[in-house]
Amino acid sequence: MAKLHRAAEPDVLKPLLERARLTPDSRERVMDHALALLADLRAAQNRGWVNQFLQEYRLNSSEGVALLSLAEAFLRVPDPETADLLIADKLGDADWKAHSGKSNSVLVNSATWGLMLGRALVGDEKTGALRRLISRAGEPFVRQAVGAAMKRMGEVFVMGRTIDEASKRMKKPENKGFTASFDMLGEAARTKADAERYFQAYFEAIRAVGRDPKAGHSISVKLSALHPRYEVAQYDRCVPELTDMLAQLASESAAQGIPLTVDAEESERLEMSLDIIGSVARRPELRGWNGFGMAVQAYGKRARAVIGWADDLGRPMHVRLVKGAYWDSEIKRTQVEGLSDYPLFTRKAATDVSYLACARDMLAAKNIVPAFASHNALTVATILDWAGDARDFEFQRLHGMGEGLYERLVNEQGHHCRIYAPVGGHRDLLAYLVRRLLENGANSSFVHQLADEQLSEAELLADPVEKIAAVGGTRHPSIPLPVELFGAWKNSGGIDLAERTILADTAMAIAAKPLPAAGATAPVDVRAAIDRASAAFPGWAATPLATRAAILERLADLLEENRVELMALAVKEAFKTIPDALGEVREAADFCRYYALQARTGLAPITLPGPTGERNELRMEGRGVWATIAPWNFPLAIFLGQTAAALVAGNAVVAKPAPQTPEIARAAVRLAHQAGVPEDALVLVTGGPEVGAALTSDPRIAGVAFTGSTPTAKKIAAALLEGEDRPLVPLIAETGGINAMIVDSTALPEQVVADVLTSAFRSAGQRCSALRLLLLQEEIAEGVIEMLRGAMELLILGDPADPRTDVGPVIDQAAYDKLMAYRDSVKAQWIKTVPVPATGLFVPPTMIRIDRPEDLSREWFGPILHVATWKAGTLAETVARVNAKGFGLTMGLHSRIARSAELVEAEARVGNLYINRSMIGAVVGSQPFGGEGLSGTGPKAGGPHYLHRFCAERAVSVDTTSAGGNATLLSLDEGGM
Repeated sequence: MAKLHRAAEPDVLKPLLERARLTPDSRERVMDHALALLADLRAAQNRGWVNQFLQEYRLNSSEGVALLSLAEAFLRVPDPETADLLIADKLGDADWKAHSGKSNSVLVNSATWGLMLGRALVGDEKTGALRRLISRAGEPFVRQAVGAAMKRMGEVFVMGRTIDEASKRMKKPENKGFTASFDMLGEAARTKADAERYFQAYFEAIRAVGRDPKAGHSISVKLSALHPRYEVAQYDRCVPELTDMLAQLASESAAQGIPLTVDAEESERLEMSLDIIGSVARRPELRGWNGFGMAVQAYGKRARAVIGWADDLGRPMHVRLVKGAYWDSEIKRTQVEGLSDYPLFTRKAATDVSYLACARDMLAAKNIVPAFASHNALTVATILDWAGDARDFEFQRLHGMGEGLYERLVNEQGHHCRIYAPVGGHRDLLAYLVRRLLENGANSSFVHQLADEQLSEAELLADPVEKIAAVGGTRHPSIPLPVELFGAWKNSGGIDLAERTILADTAMAIAAKPLPAAGATAPVDVRAAIDRASAAFPGWAATPLATRAAILERLADLLEENRVELMALAVKEAFKTIPDALGEVREAADFCRYYALQARTGLAPITLPGPTGERNELRMEGRGVWATIAPWNFPLAIFLGQTAAALVAGNAVVAKPAPQTPEIARAAVRLAHQAGVPEDALVLVTGGPEVGAALTSDPRIAGVAFTGSTPTAKKIAAALLEGEDRPLVPLIAETGGINAMIVDSTALPEQVVADVLTSAFRSAGQRCSALRLLLLQEEIAEGVIEMLRGAMELLILGDPADPRTDVGPVIDQAAYDKLMAYRDSVKAQWIKTVPVPATGLFVPPTMIRIDRPEDLSREWFGPILHVATWKAGTLAETVARVNAKGFGLTMGLHSRIARSAELVEAEARVGNLYINRSMIGAVVGSQPFGGEGLSGTGPKAGGPHYLHRFCAERAVSVDTTSAGGNATLLSLDEGGM
């Protein structure tokens, strides 16, 4: 099972196609039944709120997108000013009037009325009776109208705000014959307090449902809601704890006589979840209870194998088969991490094939009690045909969806259907609501297609087996493999650190690589190094551009071939965690391949226009010997990125790493020479500031690429201007910044906390892009801070070679002393700090409160986060206050208001702006990196303009008429003289 999810899609689908295929006779029966179910569905469309919603508001329309975006954020916004901005942002450009009174649903029309009222006030209309009426009533009236519309949406999708309310609602006539699986809306916990609250909610729900066991209802739980560190790297900690918690819930469910189902989550958690579920299933105290169950996602390549695993447990297991809920995020994660293949199917029809194959296995299994969650008429008809007269299985549908599909089956034919029913407050629900609407309303989904009157019955009920067979089971053409993500250049390969065995093997391999012993330090002869590079420059510059580019690509291959050795050096010399060390190697390889491509396309000679009889050409050529001076925080990626750029442009290079990280630089230079760079064209010099000063002060240096502190960059700039006879040479400097993240009250706090932890504390805060200043809108500040406190408590500080470690030590004693002295000087302002190991240079991650942004005037290069607040309505002023600091590297914004994002884009004076994501991890070619002001000179590393700065531009103009005229031009006169 472990490798199946990285297998090629056609190979995985081949046996599934045979298992899911219908015989001609059964196909005819299934189609007849599916047509009857389709008729029931169409007849019920006026009853199903979601069906009516999809008919009225297509999700690819501006109104549909606006409505969902508003629903996702509105009810969590505490302040009226931001609520008004959100309403204006989402409703102002949509045509709600066109939808007024059009639907057969009172619910849809009442929601539309509220939205139309909002549009009338915030839109472009300046006159009209409705505008005048609402203007007199004021903005509070609009907020109430929109709020009512949002709550009405919530009421439809939430079975109840409490388990008792949900249980009562299940007794209403429209739910006659159905049972429920109540989900307490436990999204992923960020803190221990979150997990404890969700656990208690599940426990109380089990007892509440147990008060009426004859009703047949059940409870669904999410393991990620029960533990804030449900991660493979934390396996030894989270799996035993989750096993114990799940066992407690299962025991209580057994005592109450009700079923309990464990929901499925992202693919990287699958094997952990199976370990937890398997352990609980084998508990002796649960042997007599047959209500334990799990969900399986058919879009995963391992789905059928999981069905087999569940059957082999040797005890009855309820298995709920679903299509899957994390498709987009799974695709993105695989691409970002450069993994070999996707863990899921890339075509909707392939998921349908997998679903049918799994369903057939479940019906034939000895120990599985099947539950088929589907809104697809063809799927339901197929399962009914395979099941024959059996009734020992059930169907499931989402609350609010699929009305009409199952009523006849349940109330006339004796089948069982369970409703998956969300329970909780509307404010907490709506992010979930939006995800479900998007998932089930996607263009390729049956629910969406049913609402499309343009589609014929034949198209709606097309056989997925035939669809996939027609394309040979191949991957969707618009979803390239991660290695092909960038098209023109090869994406670097990653390691699937979410696979427990791979993570353990990687950690063992790193541990087995010793750090080379420091030998006797010989005096560094900088002049001799420049002599060598100067002598090598003409020959290297004359090397064809294509050859130089090919050498860089060979170097990228060598980096990946020697990945573990380089990762070990990064871990042991630069104290990088294993994921950071992997990222270091990948980025270095990406730089090499990207600059090779840029050289081929951007440095070739260009023929320029001019008058007849004249040849004009622009050539980009090497300047001479460049000095590249790299930092310790990216001792491979930045070291090689700067150096590779200079080399491919035709320069010789004298490269100086930081004094803290010479060994990884030696390994990189060794591989560069092996790839084909002449030894004298790339010369390594090691040492401290005195070596750097000697290098930059030599008049033979034709350019400097430097990454480090702003003060050092200024010293280099001054040194390059000394001496009357010294040429003016370029300096490319990348320096740090007081990087701020601005968060308004529309932001999702859970997402903010995750991104703040990553941005501020990953790599021990030792990235130039790291978050230094968190600016929270004051209405939400205390809530976000409280969640951050809890999340910080879960950070693990320790040996960076340990896969469990989140935060390692800082680089050296000087950095430690400086950071600790600063922390101590502002101790009274600490909001939160965490304990550290007794030995080692560990600076405790610390959150510090400041009164205003101006109170932070310098960069503290470590795991220290400053927090201040800002007032609603002052976003532009807040951005200006950050700009006034003079730094301009990175900035973050968390907001659901598009106009706020546009404002920050227009006003922020930073090189890299990150919206609704973390602020670190710029990707070569996708997010060119570099700042302005005190944060650097540009051009951006990993961007399309970087290489040109390393070149001398030389124009050549040749008068071709000087030798007797332009014969080519004369030959154009077909008629003669």
